[in-house]
Amino acid sequence: MNNPLTPEQEAALVAAIKQAEITTSGEIRVHLEDTCPTPEPLDRAAQVFAELNMHKTALRNGVLFYLAWDTRQFAVIGDAGINSVVSDEFWEITKEAVLEQFRIGKFVVGLERGIRMVGEQLQRHFPYNATTDHNELDDTISFGDSKPPRV
Repeated sequence: MNNPLTPEQEAALVAAIKQAEITTSGEIRVHLEDTCPTPEPLDRAAQVFAELNMHKTALRNGVLFYLAWDTRQFAVIGDAGINSVVSDEFWEITKEAVLEQFRIGKFVVGLERGIRMVGEQLQRHFPYNATTDHNELDDTISFGDSKPPRV
């Protein structure tokens, strides 16, 4: 995939992730690809979540923001730890806050807003502990080629 973000936009998203994670043991990732190779973006997000080993955090508190850029498909998915302490409504509210910005072409602003919302919940339920916490997952944006698998 060609990176649709400018270097400044990518840096802003990484900074938003780092800021959101500074007060929590939780982990946030953003994954971009051209098109979603599955009928539902949430299914693809679950695949990417596994591929990025996000399920291997100690407290199972990883969150993935998934965006298929060209087809404008979006999902946000959390691991078992965070899912056990936030409501399904939280995910819908977060998704809608992101999509509200996407609809007016503000993709980075939308992702930053969602990252901030997730970071607040992670901080509330998984506060940072200086003696035990470390950054378990890379904060950089990941990219997929999103080409359908050959059969």
